[in-house]
Amino acid sequence: MANVPLIDRDAASGEVKEQLDQIHAAFGAVPAMFKAVANSPAALRSMWGSFGAFSGGTLGAALGEQIAVAVANRNSCEYCLAAHTVLGRKAGLSRDELTAAQVGESGDARTAALLGFALKLVEEHGQVTAEDVEAVREQGWSDEQIVETIAQVALNLFTNYVNIALGVPVDFPAVTLRRAS
Repeated sequence: MANVPLIDRDAASGEVKEQLDQIHAAFGAVPAMFKAVANSPAALRSMWGSFGAFSGGTLGAALGEQIAVAVANRNSCEYCLAAHTVLGRKAGLSRDELTAAQVGESGDARTAALLGFALKLVEEHGQVTAEDVEAVREQGWSDEQIVETIAQVALNLFTNYVNIALGVPVDFPAVTLRRAS
C-alpha cells in the first residue's frame, strides 16, 4: 500500500490529466510511480519532462536503462529495478547485460567505465574528483555525455526516492537485487 493516494488518470483533471494521458499513451498504462507523483503537478511535470528530454539525449535508450538499473540496484529500489529492466529489454539489452549493469559491470570496457562513474556519483553523493571525470573522458566519453550521465543519475535518484519513500507498489515483473562482489 502506497503512502500517498495513487491518482487515477480518469479521476484527474487539468495538467495532471494531460500528463497522465501522455504517460498512458507512451506505456499503454499509467505505472504506479507516476500515479504517486501525480499528487504534485510540479513533480509530475518535472519527472515526465526529464524522461522526455533524455529520449533525445546522446547516451541512447539502452545506456540510459543500464544507468537506471545500476542506480536502482545501488539504492535498493525494487520498483525502478523492475521497471528499468523491462525498459532495458525493450531497448535491446539482454538479461545478462542488465544483470551485469546492476553492479556497474559490462562486457564493454567503455560502458563499464561510465556505469562505474554513475555508481561513484551515487556512492559519493556527487563528490567525485577531477581525476574521476578525466578517467571517463579517457574512455572516449564526451563532456556532453558526462554531464548527461550526471543528469540521468539525478533523475534516477528522484525516482528511487519517490518509490522507496512512498512505498509505491511494484507493477512490473520483480527483479532480484544484486550486491557488488
